[in-house]
Amino acid sequence: MGRELNGPGSHIDLQTPSLDGAEEAFRPAWWLPGPHFQTLWPALFRRRGKPVLKRERLELPDGDFLDLDWNGAGSSDNPFVLLLHGLEGSSASPYSWGLLAAFERRGWSAAVMHFRGCSGEPNRLARSYHSGETGDLAHVMEVIGRRFPNRVLFAAGVSLGGNVLLKWLGEGGSDAPLAGAAAVSVPFDLGQCADRLEKGFSKVYRRYFIKLLHQSVRSKFGTWRESPINLEKLSAWRTFREFDEHVTSRLHGFDGAEDYYRRSSCGPFVARIRIPTLIVQATNDPFLPGTTVLPRAPSSSVRLEAVPYGGHAGFVAGAVPGRPRYWLDDRIPGFFEEALALRKGCPPPSC
Repeated sequence: MGRELNGPGSHIDLQTPSLDGAEEAFRPAWWLPGPHFQTLWPALFRRRGKPVLKRERLELPDGDFLDLDWNGAGSSDNPFVLLLHGLEGSSASPYSWGLLAAFERRGWSAAVMHFRGCSGEPNRLARSYHSGETGDLAHVMEVIGRRFPNRVLFAAGVSLGGNVLLKWLGEGGSDAPLAGAAAVSVPFDLGQCADRLEKGFSKVYRRYFIKLLHQSVRSKFGTWRESPINLEKLSAWRTFREFDEHVTSRLHGFDGAEDYYRRSSCGPFVARIRIPTLIVQATNDPFLPGTTVLPRAPSSSVRLEAVPYGGHAGFVAGAVPGRPRYWLDDRIPGFFEEALALRKGCPPPSC
């Protein structure tokens, strides 16, 4: 049985005993104190180690498309990892290419699945993507499974991508075709997260993302003869609740923002996950309302690592100022290696 989260800063291990103690605990860089330095440093200053990527376009059954960006590594004998980015992210997001490079160093194939409209070109249909849309992920995994029938498959998601991944895993249960999964900085309750982004300095992040969403909507529908969104009113929808009420729900068949949040939040699905899954959360995440949305009763297949520092998708370590170490680039591949070792019947550290 899993243990309850006792409060901010708790480190909770809800995985099988054979994986206990294998991870290196996250220790934040002392020169990046607080949630905002941890969140902003990778986004603003991470530059080195970006891999060369190859793009593949997948045509979808409904006539739309999405793009995959692949690293250059891997053989037919090595695992494959699918990465899911966050809101308005892409393979150019620092966490994306950091993980792509980390897997490439291990000789593993990895690809970023761009959600519809996030690869630099508007998608064809009126609908795009949202936090609870798992159909495209299911389709991509089916394509990958047919392409690599003998390879071990993993997936990792960050922020919105983590919500999509965990919801899909919960929907699939034991039928999920993965050997393991990882999710970082997950908005388990979308409504509470929308409210959190209306408080304090977090409003800066909200303004940034709403601006990106407005730009995407105008870029896409500005050339349509009849736009499904009233572009004249778009600038008035400045909060996530307003945007999701008038845009997200309208484009994707929800009965308003509350209905979208209720049906798309991954929190209720975590208990149904049946494959080894790592969830990494920082209780000082400026996008999330701390421990109030951490799942209290995940399945026995889930390891929740809740640490007091790390910001949103940051988790920057390193003792020397200006020489960061991006802990997720080690932690996520390390967890997958543990899961792979257990799959082979050789639990660490004996392998």
